[in-house]
Amino acid sequence: MTDTPASRPKLRLGTRRSPLAMAQAEEAARRLCEAHGWLEEAVELVPVIASGDRIQDRPLAEIGGKALWTRELDIWLDEGQIDAAVHSMKDVETIRPDSLVIAAILPRADVADRLLGAASVAQLEPGAVVGTSAPRRAAQLLHHRPDCKVVTFRGNVATRMAKLASGEVDATFLAAAGLDRLGESGVGTRLDPEDWLPAPAQGAIGLECRADDAETRRLLDAIDDAASHVRVSAERALLEGLGGTCHSPVAALTLKSGSEWTLRAAIFSENGASRIDGECRFATDNFDEVRALAADMLARAPANIAALFAGRL
Repeated sequence: MTDTPASRPKLRLGTRRSPLAMAQAEEAARRLCEAHGWLEEAVELVPVIASGDRIQDRPLAEIGGKALWTRELDIWLDEGQIDAAVHSMKDVETIRPDSLVIAAILPRADVADRLLGAASVAQLEPGAVVGTSAPRRAAQLLHHRPDCKVVTFRGNVATRMAKLASGEVDATFLAAAGLDRLGESGVGTRLDPEDWLPAPAQGAIGLECRADDAETRRLLDAIDDAASHVRVSAERALLEGLGGTCHSPVAALTLKSGSEWTLRAAIFSENGASRIDGECRFATDNFDEVRALAADMLARAPANIAALFAGRL
């Protein structure tokens, strides 16, 4: 077929190659086609193997943090090889290059975690071995169940489920949104996010493009969900205010309350023994109260928590 302007894709979306990342990119492409009345071939998915997917035997915090999920896609955006990148927003660094902008957040999915291997955290066997590489999940678990043992547990959803099935661990946690997107909605026990606070920006898919690309920004704006964008932006403002790193156990939940929003947050020591909680209300277009909450929580944090919030996510 002759390569004419009409036959070329209108948007090239970069994505990681993992099954979950591809499912998320496919959702973004579908929403774009529906919003603009395009045929399916109007959006091309351009997969990349991210550094974080190549290295599976060590925690992210030891090998470069969240940048390992975005580095290759950032380069492709800068070089013009793709028009936009599709991200799991909980995996995106808080401080992003000035040349890039989060142009759209899709309607946010379930923010909850699911526990696999037990009916509840309380019903884990005494001394249970629980696999996770997320500092938040590890610290929150140990806060509730200090008798449990946490071991490093990385890999995509299928890999972690297989490790659990083989008996490598007694239990693990996975994001409800990821399981749902992979057709595994019946797997595990959903943990009420009001009791078991989720990760900031969990369940949110974001699309990032070059800040000076006005046409792509216009196209992406059509699939931006305003409420989800507010919730994700507030939780990222909290992270920025806390100055966390990949070693920092932090949880957050944003809910609408009348014309205002309420953000609840918690930060932990690594072993879960210490926990600082906070809550604030904020307006849709002003995150000053969120940043003030971060400062207040840090001011109240003991040394074993403060030591984990010395950098930037």
